[in-house]
Amino acid sequence: MTETDAEPHKARLLLADLRPYMPVLAAVLAALALWMLWSGWQQTKDETRRAALTQNRDTVVQLTQRTIDGERERLRERLASVPVQAALASGDLAAAARVLGTDWNTAEDVALYPTDLAAPYDALPSGGYGRIAVAEAALSEDQAVMWVIREGDGPRVALAAPARVGGETVAVAYVRLSLSRATAGLEAVEVADDTYLALRQGGVSLLERGNADYAVAGERMAMAIPGTGLRVAAAVPARTINPLGLEPDPSFAVGALMLLLAYLVFRLPKRIRDPRVVDHGDAPTLAQALVDGPGDAGADAAARVAVRDAPKAQPVRIDRGIFRAYDIRGIVDESLDTGVAELIGHAIGSLMHDKGLNDIVVGRDGRLSGPDMVAGLVQGLRRAGRQVIDVGMVPTPVIYYGAYHLRTGCCVSVTGSHNPPDYNGFKIVVGGETLSGDAIVDLYARIAEDRLFSAPEPGGISQREIEADYVERIASDVQIDRPLKVVVDAGNGVAGEIGPRVLAAIGAQVEPLYCEIDGTFPNHHPDPSDEKNLHDLKQMVERFDADLGIAFDGDGDRLGVVTRDGENIFADRLLMLFAADVLERNPGAVIVYDVKCTGRLPGHILRHGGSPLMWKTGHSLIKAKMRETEAELAGEMSGHFFFGERWYGFDDGIYAAARLLEILAARPESPSAVLKALPNGVSTPEIKVDAPGGDPHTFVERFVAQAAFEGGARLSTIDGLRVDWTDGWGLVRASNTTPVLVLRFDGDSDEALARIREDFRAQLLQVDAGLVLPF
Repeated sequence: MTETDAEPHKARLLLADLRPYMPVLAAVLAALALWMLWSGWQQTKDETRRAALTQNRDTVVQLTQRTIDGERERLRERLASVPVQAALASGDLAAAARVLGTDWNTAEDVALYPTDLAAPYDALPSGGYGRIAVAEAALSEDQAVMWVIREGDGPRVALAAPARVGGETVAVAYVRLSLSRATAGLEAVEVADDTYLALRQGGVSLLERGNADYAVAGERMAMAIPGTGLRVAAAVPARTINPLGLEPDPSFAVGALMLLLAYLVFRLPKRIRDPRVVDHGDAPTLAQALVDGPGDAGADAAARVAVRDAPKAQPVRIDRGIFRAYDIRGIVDESLDTGVAELIGHAIGSLMHDKGLNDIVVGRDGRLSGPDMVAGLVQGLRRAGRQVIDVGMVPTPVIYYGAYHLRTGCCVSVTGSHNPPDYNGFKIVVGGETLSGDAIVDLYARIAEDRLFSAPEPGGISQREIEADYVERIASDVQIDRPLKVVVDAGNGVAGEIGPRVLAAIGAQVEPLYCEIDGTFPNHHPDPSDEKNLHDLKQMVERFDADLGIAFDGDGDRLGVVTRDGENIFADRLLMLFAADVLERNPGAVIVYDVKCTGRLPGHILRHGGSPLMWKTGHSLIKAKMRETEAELAGEMSGHFFFGERWYGFDDGIYAAARLLEILAARPESPSAVLKALPNGVSTPEIKVDAPGGDPHTFVERFVAQAAFEGGARLSTIDGLRVDWTDGWGLVRASNTTPVLVLRFDGDSDEALARIREDFRAQLLQVDAGLVLPF
């Protein structure tokens, strides 16, 4: 072969070597071509769908704004009309309301109230908080306002406006309309099944159209309806991403070229001959010449590992008294030991079995008895066949977080909370609900009646570390606008390690105090609701010239705060600050608070456009009420704070501290100035009095039956007896965790506080003259 013939020969050899791979290459090119063409078509479809949805959204905004503006203008015009003005001038608000509502066909209710809103306040709670909130907003903004409120059997459109005579506001007008006045615009447009439109106020969707699976993405294309507090949320499926980042037209062009190239590559092998191939006719190949031997393979015997059942529990006596209203709690080696913990775990596992729940997160605080309690609990859970995920020694809110993060919906925190070192207990969540009341009692009944499920084989156990995930989850959502120096006192509780980590991660400068975890609590009791436990924190805030002092309780689910001036900011005042912040983004939201909170709190919530709701004390009871009412925020005087907005709705002192710093850092004033400006009066801390016979519930029942308060007092028996006057209030309730009566008094002045306290003292001693009162 000459040198001239060598080059074409090499090329033919190369093509021959590549020939087996060409069908595969052709298939790959064809697949890429089809992908490019498909993505171009999908991009075109996406653009058309998005453009149509955007037009629909804008149409709904315009129609809704036009309707609402029309109703507001009608209200203003009617208030300025001669008949209404005449009735207002004569002081006859009832007549003015009748004239105002004449021939207003869309109005369901029309009323005019004096500016003190005494009538709707007196009608609470049956009259509803919504009309008060919208009326307060109209007075504070001095203009006609519109909100969607919950009244009657569902949401309604509410209008309110100042009613003036000669430039002076003499009343506030309230008009309730059907929700259809707000939703008519959305109902009038065509919404494709593969898109989503919704009318929203705050975190509530008033009407949804289209595919609700896209609801979570609705805020990305949301548009506010000016002047209404409403917005139209919109969403389409995620955009199709072109593999080369091309727009639709280039995608079609590249796809067509690649399809042509795939065809050419597919046809090419038929025109290529391998010069090395020689035709041997029918001669047998080597494979044909070989004789197949027997290929009998023996089957391997499967090795089986025998799993033994967990050993049977020995009979254990269990104290009915440790099963409390909110959780299970007792004294170690008296009413609690490893055997009792195992029975409790077995009962929880049996409940999970009945509900079809399998996995559960378990963790503990820093008490010395914690490892033994966890060991017993886990043994019982595994006996019921449950799969246990042990997250170790972490605060209670981290364990709650684990139930969400690990998608179990179930968890147990082994903790004695703020109780002395020899206490321990169990806070239990099953199926996303914190057990309380009858559900706690049922665990005892299961044990006492031997209604415990024992699985054929014990459940498994694994260990997980979730602290870093918890810190990252908070820090990814909360970052403070400017650095704040804070002293953190964990009281040697379990929040001492992760609490400072979280606050540092959001941008704070942290000075730790008693953050070494020590289950004997050598420095002070880990209870920030008790003023004496904050003494060292106040000193360190002053010494470090810090902006704020933060205190956590023994398991990290409660928060205490002191200012640079040494003032202890009670939890009900902190709740005012949190509520105002949450209501900026969620107007009309329900805010739940317990019976021990100040009487100034509901008014503060109303002035900021929220719906206040008082409820029983107890973290599990508050969480249940929060879930029932879809509240965005809740708080207790004890320092438990529950954020539904941006968080999971469980009580978390660490997360609450992060949200507090976020609010304070966004304000130009100093943190002390912001906190000092919160409404305040003269109040006592919680006063605890030993109950006669160690039975606080029976005493409170007698007190409610016999007490007779005068002077325009409003009585509430939601939890004990709370009595409200115009200048203060008092409370007596039974503790659900210790055999004591819990009292608290609050007044607008020292004189009011003294009068209320003395009134309660007299009434209490009438019920039991031997009662020892520290006031």
